[in-house]
Amino acid sequence: MDSTELAQYLESTNSITKPWLLVQLRLKKLQERQANISEDTYANELADIHQDLMNLGEWWRGIEEEVF
Repeated sequence: MDSTELAQYLESTNSITKPWLLVQLRLKKLQERQANISEDTYANELADIHQDLMNLGEWWRGIEEEVF
């Protein structure tokens, strides 16, 4: 699945509000651009995505049924 298909899936399933799926989309888009960007740019963008993922923390605790 490429980033376009993933984005369409997120829209069709109303999952655009699920931050962990948006992280997945960002990772897919970065993967697709990897051959066209420098290693430093790739590493910086990957670190940024990783930090955003870590910032999510355990926000889902107690509302698992609602969000998953």
